[in-house]
Parts: sequence; C-alpha cells; structure tokens
Amino acid sequence: MHSASDTGILRDLAARYMDVCRKDVQRERRKLWRRHNSLKRTRPLIYVRAFAFDELPQSRCICRDPFLREFEYQLRHNLFWDSLNDDSIFEPWINISAVHRCSGWGVDIPRRVSDDPRGSYKLDYPVKLPGDIEKLRAPWHEIDEAGTEARAARLQEAIGGLVPINIDRSPAYWWWAGDISTCLGALRGIEHFMLDMTDNPEWLDRLVAFIGGGILRVHEQAEAAGDWGRSSHWNQAMPYAEELPDPAANAGGARRRELWGFMAAQEFTAVSPEMHNDFLLRYQMPILREFGLVAYGCCEDLTRKIGMLRQIPNLRRIAVSPFADVAKCAEQIGTDYVLSYRPSPTDMVGYDFNPERIRRILTRDLRACRNCHADITLKDVETVQGDPDRVRRWVELARDVIDAL
Repeated sequence: MHSASDTGILRDLAARYMDVCRKDVQRERRKLWRRHNSLKRTRPLIYVRAFAFDELPQSRCICRDPFLREFEYQLRHNLFWDSLNDDSIFEPWINISAVHRCSGWGVDIPRRVSDDPRGSYKLDYPVKLPGDIEKLRAPWHEIDEAGTEARAARLQEAIGGLVPINIDRSPAYWWWAGDISTCLGALRGIEHFMLDMTDNPEWLDRLVAFIGGGILRVHEQAEAAGDWGRSSHWNQAMPYAEELPDPAANAGGARRRELWGFMAAQEFTAVSPEMHNDFLLRYQMPILREFGLVAYGCCEDLTRKIGMLRQIPNLRRIAVSPFADVAKCAEQIGTDYVLSYRPSPTDMVGYDFNPERIRRILTRDLRACRNCHADITLKDVETVQGDPDRVRRWVELARDVIDAL
C-alpha cells in the first residue's frame, strides 16, 4: 500500500500532465513533425532535449517511496519541459519499463568516479587482452513477466485511472545499450580499439561482429515475441512521420519496419571514413536496415562521413553536432535527409547567457541550412547556472531568429 501523501502527490501531477497532453498545440505539433520527418517543407522545428533539470528547484521530489519518486520525477520533468514552449510533443500516457532477465555482456564494467557529484568517471574496460573476448556472454531477449506485472500494478494503484500506463517491452539492447559504438567503447575503450584497427584488425572485427550480432539477435527475438511496440521509436527527436504508424501506448506486436531505428558513432569521431565504414558501419547496417526509418549520429562530427552514410537505405535524419561544419554538412545533405542541427549548449544556455551571441550563431547556421529540412536540437545542457527561465528565453530567441530569416 502507498501512503495517502504519496498517492495525492502523484495523482495531482498526473492530472496536470494530462491537461498538457490535451492541449490543441499537441495536435498541431504532430502535424508539423509528421511533415518535417517526411521531407516536406516546414519551418525549422525546435526540440529541447535537455535543460539541466536536476539543478532547478522544480526537480525536487517529495514522495517518500523511492519507486513512486521515479515517476514523480518523470511527471515533474515533463511539466517543466512543457513550460519551455518548444515543439516537443507530450503523449497521453506514462511509461514504465518492463523487467528484463538479460542485460549487459556478462562482465562487470567498473567505474572510477570523481569526488565531484557532477564530475566525470573513468571506465575500467573489461576486454583488456585478446583472450578476454571469451568472457563475454551473448545476450538474449526475455522479459520477467511477474516482475513487470508487479511494477505496473504498483504504479497503477498509486496513480489510479488518471493517466494510462504504457509498459515499454522494447528489448534491453536498445537506445544506448543497443548502440554498437557505445558498447565497444565501454568494453574495450576508445584508445585501445583505435590501436586495434591497425595492430589487430581481424580480432577487432571479431569483437565488433560479436556485439553487432548479439544486438541483432535480441531485436529479432523481441519481434518474434511481439514485444516491440509503437512506443519503441528512437530517433532523438519526435517520431512522427507519414511513412510510419503514429506512436501509441501498449500497442505491441510492432514490426521493426514500422519504427524508427537509431545508431551513432561518437567513439569513432576521430576515425577516418574508411575505417569508420570497415569497423563500424558495416556491422550497424544489418541492424539498421530492419527499421522503417533511421536516424544516425549524436555528438560526433560527421562532416566528412555523410557520403558514407548514404549507403544506409532507410536513412532519414543526420545529426550535425556542435563539432561539425554546419555549412559543409548542409551542402551535402541538401533536401535528401532531415538535418538535425545541434548548436553548442555552452554557447546557447550553459554560461553567460548572451542573446546577441545566440542570435549571431543561430542566424549564421540556419542561413547555411535554409535549403534543408532542418530542425534545432538543444541537448547536453549540463548547467543553466540555476536559472529556471533561461531555456524558455532561448526558445523565444530561436523562434525570433527563425521568423526573421
């Protein structure tokens, strides 16, 4: 049983969240994203993916039950996000993850953590020697049905019927856990696998093939089990597109060809296009080609690699990170793909909020993208220096720049 206090807190937040989901603007945003992701002309859409919520007073949770506090945080996060007035869509359900029986690769990956609570960490890579590959375990897809049902029932009891609960049964090897580059970096380490490319290429091929094959097998098992759902999309933006079914809660049995797929290559940012293709993309391709549409890239510089990416047959979105040459990327991308423009969060909102600087950078880069299907993603915001109004002001500035172009 949950305390009356915790239940009251959660139900109040849930009711407020459903009010957000019922706003007419959600319907208009769905139309815009559906057109935009289908390569039809719209204004540049604005997607705020991060806003340093944890340093703001609005993030403070007061539920005493740690389980319920997880969903209190989710609701408070989304209510504050709505106040920023970007083009994000808020769906009329709350997500809860299924309990998986298999995750990881059969080895521990310890972290050496900084004393600073917001500091960095260093992984202790488990694949140190060639023979360590034998320690890795091939993954599989299996959901703990009793554990999943218990979690969902516990949340349902607390939240009542105020908001539908979407049980996300997507495979555990999805999002970053299903990204080959991320997994390779965590298991072997960037500095080591870059040396392996020349010193031990056949062994590296074997390691990457093991990771890629494991992820693909899990995806196939999840599809056979009917566990992909229409909420399983992942494209680092809003998933609406004319070619795909709209997201929906508890709509299981989706095929991967009905969904967005995503992969990145952040750990390969300093690797040549040729080596990127040989040691990563060719192992990503069997996974990506099974999805309906694909988004590629996150924080890496893909300026020299867009030509290489064209071999992905269902590619639709390409990330243009703060480290990329925006003009050169725009010239190559043209109207063939969506250009996901990602200005530096430091320049935008991180330190010394400077409207003149923001306008100058956005104007320069959006002019370079004026013949593209571009959107703007604000991401990796580590701080807003405790200013809860800063990102909302940035959204207003971005809209002003868009209107002036």
